[in-house]
Amino acid sequence: MYPPQGRDRPGSSFVALGMRAEATPLQPGLHLVATPIGNLGDISLRALSTLAAAEAILAEDTRVTRKLLAHYGITTPMERFDEQAAATERPRMLARLTEGATLALVSDAGTPLVSDPGSSLVRDAAEAGIPVFAVPGASALLAGLVVSGLPAERFFFEGFLPTREAARRRRIREIESVPGTLVLFEAPHRVIETLADLAAVLGPREAAVARELTKAYETVERGTLEALAARFAAAGAPRGEIVILVGPPQIETAPVLDLDARLAAAMTGLSVKDAAAVVAAETGLPKREVYARAVQLAALARE
Repeated sequence: MYPPQGRDRPGSSFVALGMRAEATPLQPGLHLVATPIGNLGDISLRALSTLAAAEAILAEDTRVTRKLLAHYGITTPMERFDEQAAATERPRMLARLTEGATLALVSDAGTPLVSDPGSSLVRDAAEAGIPVFAVPGASALLAGLVVSGLPAERFFFEGFLPTREAARRRRIREIESVPGTLVLFEAPHRVIETLADLAAVLGPREAAVARELTKAYETVERGTLEALAARFAAAGAPRGEIVILVGPPQIETAPVLDLDARLAAAMTGLSVKDAAAVVAAETGLPKREVYARAVQLAALARE
């Protein structure tokens, strides 16, 4: 049962660095708390305080979350909120939130809602005017991205690809032109076939496979998709949590002579600015670069 609204929950404290600390009272609402993806030290003091102060914790798997709570001396009651329970429990949770409850939502690891249940509850809470708070922290998506060595300025998170080969290859073809690094989650027993399909569809792109991030046996394998597919096929299916990262497609740039010819043809009927915009769209080159070259050609033509 939840404690009466407006009262502090008994035992709302946590242990960190060998010291017990009192949790900071929470504002009523739904608190989305990121939890460690492996190393239990990867949790913020704010997250610990939130978990300790909440009236209840909605957990994807209470057995997994119980280990985290025990490690930090947190005694907040938990309720299961996985994909099966979400549909039936959501109305009850919304009712409690409407009454002013403070509930924390966690996934088994990482940031809630990223390939995990809970999005419907957040959407319904927001539509009902119930405050929703993010307590950020660990994320396998971002951890894998930054250690991959691949461009991190732009990326596309796909999550899990379809399990069947035909559907998987079809989806890979749909995202192959995304102009950024692709980030995928994959089950260990499907890594070999997924890498083979990625290599078959995308060719020799640079890629990385991150395994057991933040844990004792963390590994990051880097290379082309073809090389990684062969390496994992020879070694056998890996164990642990897997993040696959694929570099962006290489944009074929037009040679300088071809660029000049395109610009010269375009500028016969268009202004320098408009001609540069047209050629940039045709070639995929940066607008600023094409415009600068167009200005140079126009200046040479006037001499």
